[in-house]
Amino acid sequence: MPNANEDNPTALSQVQHRAVSELLRVSPVADDLARRFQQAGFSLALVGGSVRDALLGRLGNDLDFTTDARPEDVLKIVRPWADSVWEVGIAFGTVGCQKDARVGDAIQRFEIEVTTYRSEAYDRTSRKPEVSYGDSIEDDLVRRDFTVNAMAVALPEKEFIDPYGGLSDLAARVLRTPGTPEDSFSDDPLRMLRAARFAAQLDFEVAPEVVTAMKEMADRIEIVSAERIRDEFNKLVLSPHARKGLAILADTGLAEHFLPELPALRLESDEHHRHKDVYEHSLTVLDQAIDLEDSGPDLVLRLSALLHDIGKPRTRRFESDGRVSFHHHEVVGAKMAKKRLTALKYSNDMVKDISRLVELHLRFHGYGAGEWTDSAVRRYVRDAGPLLERLHKLTRSDCTTRNKRKAASLSRAYDGLEERIAQLQEQEELDSIRPDLDGNQIMEILGVGPGPVVGKAYKALLELRLENGPMEHDAAVAALKDWWATQS
Repeated sequence: MPNANEDNPTALSQVQHRAVSELLRVSPVADDLARRFQQAGFSLALVGGSVRDALLGRLGNDLDFTTDARPEDVLKIVRPWADSVWEVGIAFGTVGCQKDARVGDAIQRFEIEVTTYRSEAYDRTSRKPEVSYGDSIEDDLVRRDFTVNAMAVALPEKEFIDPYGGLSDLAARVLRTPGTPEDSFSDDPLRMLRAARFAAQLDFEVAPEVVTAMKEMADRIEIVSAERIRDEFNKLVLSPHARKGLAILADTGLAEHFLPELPALRLESDEHHRHKDVYEHSLTVLDQAIDLEDSGPDLVLRLSALLHDIGKPRTRRFESDGRVSFHHHEVVGAKMAKKRLTALKYSNDMVKDISRLVELHLRFHGYGAGEWTDSAVRRYVRDAGPLLERLHKLTRSDCTTRNKRKAASLSRAYDGLEERIAQLQEQEELDSIRPDLDGNQIMEILGVGPGPVVGKAYKALLELRLENGPMEHDAAVAALKDWWATQS
C-alpha cells in the first residue's frame, strides 16, 4: 500500500502528519468505529472529501469512510454502536449513521457514511450506475472522481494512502482524474459537472486534459437523471466561486445539455450598450446578489439572478434608430425559467418563486425619480408578496453600469422606494393587504350566498384598497354597494 512519505516527492511533512493525527485524535468517533471494524475482521479508512477537507483545514462533522466489509456486515457493526442508522444508499453500498461523541468538553454530533469498496459504471443507455464491490482500497480509490478525492487514511493506525498523487494536486490546487478523464467520465458522466462544482467550491483549476475530455464528452451528461444534475448544479450555484463553475459549464459545452439558456446569453447585447455581453452581465448580477446575502447562500436569489435575462435572446429586435431592444423579455424569461426549472425537477415552490422574480425584476425601472403613486408602491409590494426582500436584492444587483453617476442615481432611487415601502408598511400593514371587508361581510351586505359574485366583489374591493389605501368601514360598505349597483 503506497505511503506518501516514501513514494511521493511532495510527501506530507511531519507537521502535516501530526495535524491529521491530531484531527483524528480529537474525533474519537473515528478510532472507536475503526476498532469495531477491526475486531470484526475488516478494515476501515477515512476517505475522499473527508481527507481532502482535513488537509485543507476545513473538515466538519460529516465523515466518509470506506471498508472491505459488505453492507450487511457494516449494518451488523454500526447498529449496536450508532445512535441511529439509515439504509437509503444501501443499494449503492452505503450505510449511513449518526453518532454523538465527546470531543474535549463538548458532545458533538457526527453524520457518518460507510461505503464498501466499489466500482461503478454506466452503460450507454442507463441513467443509474451499476455497482460492483471490490476488495482493495487502491481499486476503490481509482474509481473516484478526482485525485484530491482519492486519498485515504487507514484507521486506527492512521496510514496515509495516496496512490494517485492527490496530495500534489491538492497543493497545486488542480483537479485531475486518477485514471484517464475519458474513462472516468465514461464511468459516470456526472463527474464532468462535479469538476465545475469543485472548481467553484474550492477555487481550484481544472487540468487541461480534463477540460478537453469534458468538451469532447459533454453530450454524455444527457444519460444522467435530471435529479442528479439538479442536485450537483445546486451545489455549484451555492458555492463561494459560483461564477467560476458556471463559466466552466458554458466553456466546455456542458450547459448546452441541461441549461442552454446560459451560453445563449453570450450571443446577445443589452438594450443600452450594444457591446455589452448579457452573459457577463448575468454573472456579474449573480456576484452582486451574493454580496447582498445576509443569512447565508440563497438558492432562490442566486438562480433568479442567473436567469433574470434569459428572455433576451428570444425578444431581441433591431430598431430603426439602430438600437437593440428586448421588449417584454422579463415576461418571456419568466416562462422560460419555469419550463427549464421544471425540466430539472425543481420543486413547484422554487419554480414559482424564481419565475416570479424574473418577471418582476424590471418593475422598478418605471419608478424613475420617485414618480410612483402610493397606489403603485402598494401594487409593487402586493405583487412581490413574500419575495419582496429578494426582489430588493435582485433589483439592486441588476445595476452593473460602470457609469458611477448613473449607478449612484439608481441606488438613491431604490433607497427612496424602500423608504416609501417602509412608511406605507408602518401606516397600512402592506405585508397583509386585504380588502376592508371580508367575504362574510360581503355576503351579509349584498344578501348573497357563497359563489363567484363574492370573489368578484372581493377583487373589486382589493383594487380600491390598493388604489386608495385603507377605508373606514362605512366608506367600504358604500363602495361595495356602488360596485354592486353596476353589476347586471
